[in-house]
Amino acid sequence: MSSPIWTAAALSSEAVRLEGKVWRLVEAQHRVSTLKLVDTLDEQAILEDLIEETKSTIPAECRDLDYLLATPFRYGAVYPHGSRFRRAGRTPGVFYASEEVATSVAEMAFWRLLFFADSPDTPWPRDAAEYTAFSAAIRTDGAIDLTRPPLSSDAIRWTAFSDYEACQAIAETARDAGLLAIRYQSARDPAKRANVAVLSCLAFAKPKPVDRQTWRIRLSSSGVQALCEFPDQRIGFGRADLSGDPRIVDLVWDRTG
Repeated sequence: MSSPIWTAAALSSEAVRLEGKVWRLVEAQHRVSTLKLVDTLDEQAILEDLIEETKSTIPAECRDLDYLLATPFRYGAVYPHGSRFRRAGRTPGVFYASEEVATSVAEMAFWRLLFFADSPDTPWPRDAAEYTAFSAAIRTDGAIDLTRPPLSSDAIRWTAFSDYEACQAIAETARDAGLLAIRYQSARDPAKRANVAVLSCLAFAKPKPVDRQTWRIRLSSSGVQALCEFPDQRIGFGRADLSGDPRIVDLVWDRTG
């Protein structure tokens, strides 16, 4: 099936305003992992600065942003595997986020399950994995919404489980048109809520995350359980909720651990 063809001019005519908070999950070790290598916080700060100097450069428009917002846009290193709106190779970065924290949890849960689908003999972890959920404020008049007509007529392509060709093509056209973000339906969230792909740091309304939450995600034979202590939130996904993707349809759920 051929990909839908949009010109930059045609896509520009579909630009909409996108404003609000979006959520993203990262492993909770993103800051404390270096602490075990040093004796003091001052030494950790020096080590973090040294590590930062070895990383790829950040585009000029991202340099005033918190590292949680800027990191996906680092250039220089080869992007090893393509993602929904980014091709593999030395390609521009994309900040993937969700309009609801529950959708971010579903996205993270899927990718964890995919790892275990590829490793059927690996037992479930004994303990829940800890993640930091943070929200970022975005505001732009240069967004496209793949959930609204006429772009929604190709929804089956935008929500494909693993064939990202159409999404990557429209992201490239969006960049050519000077657009900054793409709103689209999550392919992982059972409730079919929306994600946002930020194509440029210029779409961020604030330089730092707005909110932070600590989540613990547990995998088990019955599905996925996610807990947040403050504010108190609980999210559960059964076996069938995240198994639509053919890559995990045969996931071995009953394993010791």
